[in-house]
Amino acid sequence: MTWTVASFTQLLEAEFPPRWAEPWDRVGLVTGRPEQPVTRVLAVVDVLPQTVAETLDTGADLIIAHHPLLLSGVSSVAATTYQGRIVHDLIGNGVALYVAHTNADVARPGVSDALADLLGLLETRPLRPTEEGRGSGRVGRLPAPLTLGEFAHLAATALPVAGWGVRVAGDPARTVSTVAVCGGSGDEFIPDAVAAGADVYLTGDLKHHRTIDLVASGGPALVDAGHYATERPWLTPLAAWLRAQTGLEIIVSDTTTDPFRFHACATLDPVA
Repeated sequence: MTWTVASFTQLLEAEFPPRWAEPWDRVGLVTGRPEQPVTRVLAVVDVLPQTVAETLDTGADLIIAHHPLLLSGVSSVAATTYQGRIVHDLIGNGVALYVAHTNADVARPGVSDALADLLGLLETRPLRPTEEGRGSGRVGRLPAPLTLGEFAHLAATALPVAGWGVRVAGDPARTVSTVAVCGGSGDEFIPDAVAAGADVYLTGDLKHHRTIDLVASGGPALVDAGHYATERPWLTPLAAWLRAQTGLEIIVSDTTTDPFRFHACATLDPVA
C-alpha cells in the first residue's frame, strides 16, 4: 500500500478522533497536501526549530507531534515568528504536520498509559473517566509497595526527566502502593487522585498552593516529574503501533524539547 497524508490522517483519526480533544485544543492536520506520499515519519513532543531540523536530516516527510504548533488563533503565518518560519520550512520542504494532543491524552491506550507502563503499574484504570473506558490520567498499583523515596528514585530513573530530576512533596519514608499518574500538566486532577485513594500522584506542572494544601491536609504524596518527561514515553508505543499498521519507518525524535535543561545550587556549579 502507498501511504499518503490523507490515508495517514484517516488512520490517526480512527485511533485518536479529533472529537475527543478539548474544545480549546487544536489537533489534526496542520500542513501537507492530502495526496502527498508518506514514506518516513518522525514522532515528536514539540514542533520546534530543532525538531524540524531533525525532520529534514532524517528525510521524514511527516511529523506527528503531541503539542500543537499553533495552539492560539493566528491571523498570519509570516516568517517573522518561529512558528511562522516553521510553517514556511515545512511547506517549502514538502513536510506534513499532524497533531494529536488531548485526544491522545484520553485515548486508551494513550499518553498516560505509556507513563503508567514505564513505571510498572498494574490493573490501571482512568483517573477521570469519560466514556467507553477512556479518560484523563491513570491509577493503578505497584507490583510491590515502595517507600516514597524509592518510588521517586524509580521515576527519576525510568523517565526522561529534566536536569532538576523530580520534585517530591511528602515523607520519603511513606509507603506507597496505589499510584495515580497523568502525562503533561495534571494539577487539575489532584482531586481525582484523592478520590481514587492514591498514595502518590505523579504528573507535571504542579502548583505551589495546591501542593502545600494537599500535603498539609494529609493527602497523597506528590511527584512532579515535569511536563516533557511525563509525555515523551508515549512516542515509543505510538511509533510501534504505526510501524505495525503501516510497515513504514517511524522514527522517535532524539531531540529533548524540555525547556528546563539544568539546575543550579547555591554552593554548586550548574548540573547538566
